[in-house]
Amino acid sequence: MNPAERLQADYDGTGLSTGPHPVALLRPALRAAGVASAADLARHRHDSSVTIAGLVICRQRPGTAKGHLFISLEDETGIANAFVPSKTFERHRLVITQERFLTIHGRLQRVDDVISVYALRLEPLRYEAAELQTVSHDFR
Repeated sequence: MNPAERLQADYDGTGLSTGPHPVALLRPALRAAGVASAADLARHRHDSSVTIAGLVICRQRPGTAKGHLFISLEDETGIANAFVPSKTFERHRLVITQERFLTIHGRLQRVDDVISVYALRLEPLRYEAAELQTVSHDFR
């Protein structure tokens, strides 16, 4: 089996893997496309344009958030958080709610040393390894 097939077999059998993170298999192509890892975000300036990608581990749309959404993406270096304004959520609703792996284009926000990405556009992350059957922890 190739690495992606081994990873899929792990997820099929146990729902997790002790092998490499799924996004680690994609990192060379992501880096070539200018996609920042979670660890890279600390090197970007406030309000700079940034693209992140990863496995969706959490989607939150609290009733007090006026329709805004918070997404946590995990990659091989850590977790990146994104804020999705309600209008952006409505435009990309199906991608946000149906896809396990996402690419998020937006602006870096750094407030009191807390880093997040203000999402402007979201799209599925489409690569062979992105077909893994994983489950996010969604709270609504």
